[in-house]
Amino acid sequence: MPTIYWAGDSTVQFNDETTFPQTGIGQVFNLYVKPGVNISNHAKNGRSTKSFIDESRLVPIYDKITEGDFLFIQFGHNDEKINDPNRYTEASSEYKINLCKFITVAKNKKAIPVLITPLMRRQFNPDGSVTDGGHGEYVKAMRQVADKQQVALVDLWSRSRDALLEAGPETTKKWYVHVPAGVYPNFMEGKADDTHLQKEGAVIFAGLIADGLRELGGIYKDLLKA
Repeated sequence: MPTIYWAGDSTVQFNDETTFPQTGIGQVFNLYVKPGVNISNHAKNGRSTKSFIDESRLVPIYDKITEGDFLFIQFGHNDEKINDPNRYTEASSEYKINLCKFITVAKNKKAIPVLITPLMRRQFNPDGSVTDGGHGEYVKAMRQVADKQQVALVDLWSRSRDALLEAGPETTKKWYVHVPAGVYPNFMEGKADDTHLQKEGAVIFAGLIADGLRELGGIYKDLLKA
């Protein structure tokens, strides 16, 4: 059975007690895959395509990934941080170049790259609509790379936007790290965070990625439970 390697940021990473109750999508994705499909989660909090590469985090993936494995690539939240030169990438240039580097790592080892657009932030407008979360140009750029490189893409940005709109502002507080005082003593007490996920949100959005893979069909659908 294949291994799914994840490259991404805090919305994907595996969390322990130091970041509880934050939960990454890659942390719960095993709920949707067939028994025997392994998951190797290399996502790390705060990383962009640039900093992930600069810190040599692609190296262990390249060393281990092999023919028939999958590389899931999800970035955007930190690439847009224009005031941080260690992470910022311009959407139409460096971001695209970096995505191609991830794709090349997979293809050179006869593995299958999958681009996943960044998760929508929980940012509602007064009229009940949601903003693009600052991701708009990065979503567009990733779609263009997928098309040019003929790589599978799961548009989590669009899927999560639709889920947010359907559920509304109050329900979706349970998806993100909105922690009322006294619920988790000493852990993010009273924190309101519209980017990072709690377990319920991670499970929901992992399910949206699974839906996207199922719609792609073939080898992508074959990863999933019936």
